[in-house]
Amino acid sequence: MADESLPFVSIILPVLNEADYIENCLRSLMNNTYSPDNVEILVFDGGSTDNTREIVTRLAKEDSRIQLLDNPKRYIAPAFNHGIKIARGEVIIRFDGHAEAPRDFIQRNIEVLNEHPDAWCVGGPVQTISENRIGRIIAAAMSCVVGVGNATFRLGNYDGYVDSVMYGAYRKEGLLKVGPVDEFLIRTEDDDLHFRIGKAGGKLYLSSKIKSHYHCRGSLRKLWSQYFQYGYWRIPTIIKHKQPSTVRQVVPLLFVCSLIVLAVGGIVSQIFRVLLIGVLGIYALGLACGSIQVGKRAGWKYAVLAPLIFAILHFAYGFGSLWGILRFILLGGRFMSKPGDLKLSR
Repeated sequence: MADESLPFVSIILPVLNEADYIENCLRSLMNNTYSPDNVEILVFDGGSTDNTREIVTRLAKEDSRIQLLDNPKRYIAPAFNHGIKIARGEVIIRFDGHAEAPRDFIQRNIEVLNEHPDAWCVGGPVQTISENRIGRIIAAAMSCVVGVGNATFRLGNYDGYVDSVMYGAYRKEGLLKVGPVDEFLIRTEDDDLHFRIGKAGGKLYLSSKIKSHYHCRGSLRKLWSQYFQYGYWRIPTIIKHKQPSTVRQVVPLLFVCSLIVLAVGGIVSQIFRVLLIGVLGIYALGLACGSIQVGKRAGWKYAVLAPLIFAILHFAYGFGSLWGILRFILLGGRFMSKPGDLKLSR
């Protein structure tokens, strides 16, 4: 029987081909210490072709709080919007099939929401983890300021108001005030939502008491694809709001553009060649500093490949943003006709 003294919590979980992770993810939520009668877990499957649905169905037979629903549009935003409409909870947590929650995860979110009534959304630091060697280097790089800038939810202990959180716990009334998540955005839909929350007068609070774990990509190819799409979809969010929500979102684009300009200028001018060498030298020094941090965090055997991981994070994001400028600004969104072309129709 539900405890009426506690808020009801709806966990929205969009998934697609998460067979390797979904059982551990769901069991971590099932085993949370928060009142079980005050929780529902809404799993939106985007048409998985592995056995994700079978695993969710089996776990739903063990735990009636789990519901498996279809997400025909495949991506996160439509699932989140549908979840908001049908959720019974006054608090909505957006989680991920690649993630796992400590036993006190739900309880900590509720505590922090109660402690900060001005916050429409709260979250905490996310520890990035992986099972293979490349993945562990990626995880360490994604927890380093050289890799991800000042993204506080990735860097560790921090308490305070922020511009974005990962796996946020939202007050449903706040979500209803700002309107639906933008379904045009395949990536960066959460940043767009958080920006609109801020414009509406809401705040986001990051607490070191709230912790979760995220299984990062375990290959360089998947990492490049992930960050290329982040950079690509950053452009329509900037166009929409006529500004980036933070400076870090445009730094990779500016860096890549500066290298291109200096390289082209270097063809005709020695000054540009000298400047290019200087910029690359400073960048190499930054990579070295980041590698030392990775060595201290994950072990010195991982430090050797860390510069490659950092470079993928930076250049994939930067070139993705350039591609976004070409497609969304210079071509006005033309020749974009299918989701496989990094575009989701409205």
